[in-house]
Amino acid sequence: MAAEHFRTWGDLSLSSVGLGTYLGDDDDATDALYRAAIIRALELGVNVLDSAINYRHQRSERTIGEALRALIGRGVLKREEVLVATKGGFIPFDGTLPVNRSAYLLETYIHPGILEPEEIVAGCHAMTPRYLMDQIERSRKNLGLETIDVYYLHNPETQLGEVSRTEFLRRIRSAFETLERACAAGAMRWYGTATWNGYRQPPEARDSLALEELVTVARDVAGEEHHFCFVQLPFNLAMPEAFTLRNQPLGRERVSLLEAASHFGIYVMAAASVYQGQLARRLPPMVGECLAGLETHAQRALQFVRSTPGVGTALVGMKLIAHVEENLRVARVPPARQEDYLRLYQRIS
Repeated sequence: MAAEHFRTWGDLSLSSVGLGTYLGDDDDATDALYRAAIIRALELGVNVLDSAINYRHQRSERTIGEALRALIGRGVLKREEVLVATKGGFIPFDGTLPVNRSAYLLETYIHPGILEPEEIVAGCHAMTPRYLMDQIERSRKNLGLETIDVYYLHNPETQLGEVSRTEFLRRIRSAFETLERACAAGAMRWYGTATWNGYRQPPEARDSLALEELVTVARDVAGEEHHFCFVQLPFNLAMPEAFTLRNQPLGRERVSLLEAASHFGIYVMAAASVYQGQLARRLPPMVGECLAGLETHAQRALQFVRSTPGVGTALVGMKLIAHVEENLRVARVPPARQEDYLRLYQRIS
């Protein structure tokens, strides 16, 4: 294992490759595959696991919980040796798609008073205090954890499709207040925002997010000791905006998302590192020329992400042991030299 595989943030040492649990069927066979893949990844030097309550209708969280219980129960792993991140925002189903989605929503969330109909946007998303507290408790139960390490608001930019930016910031403030209380109560250690489009848009886009603005809200809520410390967004060879697009206000300047996060001391998790498998095949020869010492396209795609200045952990969905073993070979080599990385960047930009 190369020493550079682990990145230091505060008192944490986090692996440069983390395992995601987004894709897959909602069945027992997929659960078993993920469980085995998670265990193998932890054995091979991964200590970052990523999920969301809506992934595979809560089954991904539950599978992570099962894998952790198995390893911790056997004394192979200590709880503090792994960082577990999950997300809340999208309204999840329970185990499988319900026959009647409207009836499920009414019975599970509306009738118990967890949500009011007007609090739901796009028919699928909410981030009100009562709802977030409900989701946090469901995730803790699914994962079997007293404390979630990182809890993300999941694609909060979804709200901007239906509410004004002023109302959005009011809702963000209310959500951050709720998450700070959860941190104080020991339900989580840190929180953040996991986005798809929000941080990759030009500033004038309706659903753009400004990290500086969100940090300001966190500081207003909890002062300099706030717990808004993580962001997640797509970043890969095909979606390089976090590094290339100067769309983030920082004082009077405009900088990239990665530069803004570094300025604020926020750890960046890169999602979709191999673009859901699309970058695991048919990469241009120049990628191999610039990222030498690797055997497969998937490894080269991961090497690009983990070598990018400002990226902490490259997340990749893995539910097959063969893919875990292939992808984790990248952890045996140092990140690409800056001159090689920049040479590749200049050729693809």
